Amino acid sequence: MNVDVPLGKLVTVTGVSGSGKSSFMYEILHRNLSARLEMRVRSNEPINCKEFKGSEYVGRVILIDQSPIGRTPRSNPVTYTGAWTHIRDLFASEPEARARGWGPGRFSFNRPGGRCEACEGNGEIAVEMHFLPTVYVTCEVCNSTRFMKETLEIKFKKKNIHEILEMTIEEALKFFEDIPAVADRLFTLNEVGLGYVKLGQSATTLSGGEAQRVKISSELYRAHLQKTIYLLDEPTVGLHYEDVKKLIDILQKLVNKGNTVVVIEHNLDLIKNADYVIDIGPEGGEHGGKIVAKGTPEDVANNDKSYTGKYLKKVLHRK
Repeated sequence: MNVDVPLGKLVTVTGVSGSGKSSFMYEILHRNLSARLEMRVRSNEPINCKEFKGSEYVGRVILIDQSPIGRTPRSNPVTYTGAWTHIRDLFASEPEARARGWGPGRFSFNRPGGRCEACEGNGEIAVEMHFLPTVYVTCEVCNSTRFMKETLEIKFKKKNIHEILEMTIEEALKFFEDIPAVADRLFTLNEVGLGYVKLGQSATTLSGGEAQRVKISSELYRAHLQKTIYLLDEPTVGLHYEDVKKLIDILQKLVNKGNTVVVIEHNLDLIKNADYVIDIGPEGGEHGGKIVAKGTPEDVANNDKSYTGKYLKKVLHRK
């Protein structure tokens, strides 16, 4: 099959399960773009296809999947987006911390010094169960605060470092509203519908969809110096209608900055808002892998051979 992916647009890849959407995105689109844009030795040899053209118009490729944002309980949304560095600086600049000669490292749970060494800053201790999944129990030394008692004595706006981590993103946004370096990053997390998540919520407790939205928020905050192509795999899974609406707005913001967003999607609300649809099929397995329809959502809806078009037509005609 021959596929054109228009740049600077919101593009959805649709089709029945097993039709070849993921193979197209991961094995062809992502692998070829990665080989050309990310590898130190740039290869122009096409991978899994006869020809691959147009990558010179893109600066980088980002795969925003539902994998965890970190592998340890210490990883959390506020460290992933970079806001934690600025929060530690604020605590280190407090008169009491300066009098004790403490720098930002004292307020890190990733390095020795100010963290609780019994749990190594995790707030929990992992208990290996051999044939069962690992169980995490509350650290008895710090009582899940992650830090030494002395570290918790330093306060910023009457709150210690643990109390800051216990705030939700929505609460923290008001608390840090006069600190742009922190507020701007929290604003994008709130914008992607994660206002209810705690700043210090462990990455291991976030769902795949939540982790995906944390990654999107970090991209929203980033200064876009080069054209980027974002690849997403069914980001609407498990989302409420209101959250789907927010997600569409966020993806559109990435496009408005001159980037390209390619999404594998079944959600008709997102598909009808796309600039361009690539419908793969017609069936799954060996009966798939062909372009059934392509173009605007209206073009696909008017194509009688497309299953997606059949249902898209109903949504587009809905008042």
